[in-house]
Amino acid sequence: MKKKLLLTSQGLPAELKDVFLSLLVKPPSETKVSFIITAAYGEETQPKWLEIYRQQLRTYGINQIEDLDIKNKNQTELEKIIANKDIIFVNGGNTFYLLKWVKKTGFDKIIKDHVESGKLYIGISAGSYIACPTIEQSNWKHQDRNKVGITDFTALNLVPFIITAHYEEKYRSVIENAAKSTRYPIVALNDKQAMLVEDNNYKLVGEKHKLFFNGFEEN
Repeated sequence: MKKKLLLTSQGLPAELKDVFLSLLVKPPSETKVSFIITAAYGEETQPKWLEIYRQQLRTYGINQIEDLDIKNKNQTELEKIIANKDIIFVNGGNTFYLLKWVKKTGFDKIIKDHVESGKLYIGISAGSYIACPTIEQSNWKHQDRNKVGITDFTALNLVPFIITAHYEEKYRSVIENAAKSTRYPIVALNDKQAMLVEDNNYKLVGEKHKLFFNGFEEN
């Protein structure tokens, strides 16, 4: 099966609708989603965006959406929950908090098998960051605070590049400076863009403006 990821900055806006629907292997009405909300609970207040993203899925005809907080679960429990799902939808929030529980629960061990078997991985912001080799980019614009004190930023390495989300022109110099100290290619995404990954093919989708650093190339 082909590996498929859609790594977004801000969910599934209209600009990404056609690409998203093209990745489904079942009709939307039959598609089951594991809606991972853990990163959101790393914030100080309960964010409103979770319901926004649920509603996006419903708008596209997907109603079988099961919330999953991976915190305090074990690998066996997670495997059982995810086994019959078609989409693993990893929401945004605090990336450090998310990575802590990804590693502590064994989610990092099971997710790779599911992705390799062809299940669709959707990442939003922090959910996209953990798909990268590292979450070091979480420190660049100080969007996240490392309140959980993790020191190993090694992530899932599902793709060989770094994504930085919520790009605005005011962040260009920050990213250019960071590019000098990281060894990874960088893709900057605004909130109407995503990186489409199909096996080892990478393509920016959504709004057409492209901003790549450190030699990243689409293929």
